[in-house]
Amino acid sequence: MSNHIRIGTRGSDLALWQTYHVKALLEAHFPGTVIDVLKIKTTGDKILDAPLAKIGDKGLFTKELEIALLDDRVDIAVHSYKDVPTLVPDGLTIAAVLEREDVHDVFIVNQKKSHHNFAGLPLNAIVATGSLRRKCQLLNARPDIQIAEIRGNLNTRMKKLDSSEWDGMILAKAGVTRLGLAERIADILPFEFMLPAVGQGALAVESRAEDQHIQEMLRPLHHHPTAVAVTAERALLRFLEGGCQIPIGAFGQIIGNELHLDAVIGSLDGKQIVRGIKTGTIFTAEQTGIDLAKELFDRGGKEILEEIRDTF
Repeated sequence: MSNHIRIGTRGSDLALWQTYHVKALLEAHFPGTVIDVLKIKTTGDKILDAPLAKIGDKGLFTKELEIALLDDRVDIAVHSYKDVPTLVPDGLTIAAVLEREDVHDVFIVNQKKSHHNFAGLPLNAIVATGSLRRKCQLLNARPDIQIAEIRGNLNTRMKKLDSSEWDGMILAKAGVTRLGLAERIADILPFEFMLPAVGQGALAVESRAEDQHIQEMLRPLHHHPTAVAVTAERALLRFLEGGCQIPIGAFGQIIGNELHLDAVIGSLDGKQIVRGIKTGTIFTAEQTGIDLAKELFDRGGKEILEEIRDTF
């Protein structure tokens, strides 16, 4: 059996943190294994001057890594699970899902401003986000807020905020924490106000489907409760055919043997919101996600999604 593993990753600071985290876990479980890290630029990394919604949604941050897997240039690829399309290419599989980090979104304040938290934002405040999901929920709660479009990796976004006149920015707590920037968090946004992206906070490790040796090595890294919760979220997303260009938030959590799934679909301007909760079991995650998707679809989600698709 080979004791050499090649990991494919994006080159951003956060992607590298995630990859070296997986590398360290593998080295702890399998001492003596030689692990090489190969940085690969994805489409989402190359096109930084356009909103994600304008450049498509399928595999923007994963496609080139998956091609490297299929071409046998790498053995595994480490992804933020929220970036992974709901349909994985033939010949590949998600071999491990790591235990999830806190899935909340957080509010980061521009330190030049006088307010210190989200509640202190003045009328017509400017808040930066590149996510339609965040924009939709934000405008639903505060229709007066002005949205500043922002792209780029987390450190780039922080620098843009600090050099701007924006009032603040919304990011995923997981990324902010992983890069050691937790002191910049002004507020952890409650789920009642802001549901996260599907798969937010979870890491997915992808491999070739026939590579049983690699899958065996990844087994100790797999966190079943996280995998079950995200399976429900991704089933909901797959049914609704959502992606970067559709404002869908969802959060599944395991409580005992029960799975609780909370999800939202919203219009681009935040004026229409359809939200629901569905409870299932840890054995029916896929169906729970589909059932909640159908319910939201029938309660007004269909019209919202049709209007959004017409926009793009």
